[in-house]
Amino acid sequence: MLDPVLVIASSTALAALLASAASHKLRDRRAFNGIVRAYQVLPATLAPVATAGLAVAELALALALLLPAWRASAALGVALLMVLYASAIGLNLWRGRRDIDCGCSGPGAAQPLRPVLLLRNLVIALLAGFAALPMAGRALGVLDIFVVIAAAAVALLLHVTVDGLLANQPRLAKLTGR
Repeated sequence: MLDPVLVIASSTALAALLASAASHKLRDRRAFNGIVRAYQVLPATLAPVATAGLAVAELALALALLLPAWRASAALGVALLMVLYASAIGLNLWRGRRDIDCGCSGPGAAQPLRPVLLLRNLVIALLAGFAALPMAGRALGVLDIFVVIAAAAVALLLHVTVDGLLANQPRLAKLTGR
């Protein structure tokens, strides 16, 4: 059993991450539909359904992570979603299709497929594993609540920083001639 601070902080960070990801997908559904089509893992006729389904799934999982009765199931759903995303990325890397947008950063922040994205999805799946574990039965104090908020914020800041670095790495390499 994990300390409730770890479980709740993991759940909170994942909920914010998924809500943000869903908002990117819903904000520009046409662009996200193009990204889903570019992966070529589904027939083109199913891409609009997958586009809507992925956004709704991310939003539903984000909400469920915040509800104690649904937290563990939602966390497992997040882990499965990350495995699904990693599988699609891995398949396209294997096909040699690195030039398509991963769809990770939303519209206007295209990021080509690279193996490091598989690692990123694994880390998110591991965080979901923490959120799925049972919590030790103890009451949270004021300091615990502060730590939950701070830990979730740090996790999100790390994710945004790494995602920004990954998205800009090809541009930086081009600027430096590498």
